[in-house]
Amino acid sequence: MMRVYLDHNATSPLRAEARAAMIAAMDVVGNPSSVHAEGRAAKSLMERARADVAEALGAVEADIVFTSGATEAAGLACAGRDLAGAAVEHDAVGAWVRDALAVDAQGRVTVEDAGASVLQLANSETGVIQNVPAGIAVCDMTQVFGKMPLDFMASGARMALVSAHKLGGPKGIGALVLRRGQEVPAQIKGGGQEMGRRSGTENIIGMVGFAAAAKAAVRDVAEGRWDRVAELRNILENGLEAASKKTIFVGKDRGGAESLSVPHRLPNTSCFVTPGWKGETQVMQMDLAGFAVSAGSACSSGKVRASRVLTAMGFVPADAASALRVSLGLETTEDDVLRFIDAWTGKLRKHEARAA
Repeated sequence: MMRVYLDHNATSPLRAEARAAMIAAMDVVGNPSSVHAEGRAAKSLMERARADVAEALGAVEADIVFTSGATEAAGLACAGRDLAGAAVEHDAVGAWVRDALAVDAQGRVTVEDAGASVLQLANSETGVIQNVPAGIAVCDMTQVFGKMPLDFMASGARMALVSAHKLGGPKGIGALVLRRGQEVPAQIKGGGQEMGRRSGTENIIGMVGFAAAAKAAVRDVAEGRWDRVAELRNILENGLEAASKKTIFVGKDRGGAESLSVPHRLPNTSCFVTPGWKGETQVMQMDLAGFAVSAGSACSSGKVRASRVLTAMGFVPADAASALRVSLGLETTEDDVLRFIDAWTGKLRKHEARAA
């Protein structure tokens, strides 16, 4: 049985460009903090990677602080600042902020004081895209980076979070993006690396892999490759809707038709609720059928529970626990989507027969 991977919001396969860059970097022996030739060679690689990530983000006039991922970047940006956030934020952000911002039934967040608030650009579970106000203190751009055009400087955000493995880079590397002049206290102290904001010998291999993946991802966005992914997502939803009229597609209808030019959601993401059919059960059944999908965010140590995001949007707990997320990638084919529709429909019919 040929398996189909449809969980790209959890992580995406390593890009060939990232793999090649990382293999080459493994032969660079120097420590970037050393002043000899080997150290300077390592530092040159690191700074080239920093510049490439900055360019890919539209952040050439900002500071890029490499971290172990977006989770660490969130702590670095948010700790001790008493920022307001919404219940739809990723757990890595929600752990540091007050749940104080209102969320409507379409997943949109109302921000009252941008300078004292955090707001994700897009939600990992639903794909819902937010209107981020200028001056927002922290913006989680993790899910958008590599799927849609992104310009940090034009966004008006003071700080942003990104992660490599969501766009085909390696796991274990991410970044905090800061406007110059924006200070954050170091949480990892020691030798003063990363402009004094994150000490420890730098992960050169991860950095160059991140940079290579970011460059390739931006190229794919510019070439319009995600437009086809959005079309496949629509084929998926049309097929599922034909099979089940009671299934709800979260965030799809937001007062106006969704299109490639006016997206309401990430182009690859479909989150749908089928009342009475637990998401956990669907994940296991589809896994046995050869499909990797999710019942929500994958960053909660394998836990499957009622979605806090959907509960914040007004779904009752039973329905929030009946959600499935399918997130497509650039290599997803129409055949993959049609096979998923057939398999899911078959499992649904068996569920309905048992429930009758």
